[in-house]
Amino acid sequence: MTIDREKAIEQLSQIRVRGNAEGLIPAFGVLVNQFPTEFWNSFSLKILNEAGEALRDDAAGLLENAAGECGYHTGWGIINSDEFKSIIGPMIDPKTPLEDTLRGAYAVFTAWGWAKAEIVELEPGEKMVVRAYDYYEADTAKPADTAKKPLAFMIKGVSRAFMDIAYGDKPYPDGHGTFKCEQTKGIELGDAFGEFVVTRA
Repeated sequence: MTIDREKAIEQLSQIRVRGNAEGLIPAFGVLVNQFPTEFWNSFSLKILNEAGEALRDDAAGLLENAAGECGYHTGWGIINSDEFKSIIGPMIDPKTPLEDTLRGAYAVFTAWGWAKAEIVELEPGEKMVVRAYDYYEADTAKPADTAKKPLAFMIKGVSRAFMDIAYGDKPYPDGHGTFKCEQTKGIELGDAFGEFVVTRA
């Protein structure tokens, strides 16, 4: 059996999560917070603007790295959670466990509202292409305007982190940094979707 993406997203979306007294949402074996997308987008843009053109690529790399670190540890917690195992677990084919786990992770990614993203190409251990048809970072470009450079740092970082979890040179927690990600298309650039190509670093 392979992952039934629509069924997985529907079931994952029905899980009710609430913030605790500290404002954190304990779910899927991890602690996550909930902020308006405007917070994250304005935070990223402020960093890029303060860095200026000379340091823009360095600042962008740090934003992606932050997302990669978060995605690596949060992703590990998610795929080992009771919720993931109960919904995605029965859909995982024993012949393709890593591939199906990756596809299940993107179902969580979509169900949580981070991005409507899916894997469109996967060469196990070597390459993954992800398309995102809607993601909050696309809103960083002003209406009727487009960004000059890609701005989807979260999807870039998380996508390479997911490949690190599945196919890292070392098992978790030491496999981070095995893969890199390039954003080749972006809604914020005027494209119909964002595209993210993950390959070995």
